Amino acid sequence: MAIADKSGLPVSIVLAAANPHEVRLVEATITQRFTRKVPRVLIGDRAYDSDKLDGLLRKHRIRLVAPHKLNRVKKTTQDGRELKRYRRRWKIERLNAWLKNYRKLNIRYERKGINFLNFAYLAVMLILLRNYF
Repeated sequence: MAIADKSGLPVSIVLAAANPHEVRLVEATITQRFTRKVPRVLIGDRAYDSDKLDGLLRKHRIRLVAPHKLNRVKKTTQDGRELKRYRRRWKIERLNAWLKNYRKLNIRYERKGINFLNFAYLAVMLILLRNYF
């Protein structure tokens, strides 16, 4: 699970098993960020359309931008102006592509999760150094 800033650079990265849903990992990812400032807007795909997650993010003063699920029962919470920000989601996809350039992350050879996470942190550091210097 990764969070990127408005320019697509990594802000937080967390390793978890494949079976929990992404919505349950959002709070852990936000608390383990590399920066001091909390992101103001979180852009996610349709899986992030959850009233429970929206309420949790409001406590952290984060606005959630996610298109509504097709089977949504409750009233819509976002208008078209908010969803225009969803077009910026390509930046997190670009971060995923940058991380896949490192073979240790693309093909997981490590058995222990901490070793894989350390290689992910190393890749994040290289990405940040490449973009800042």
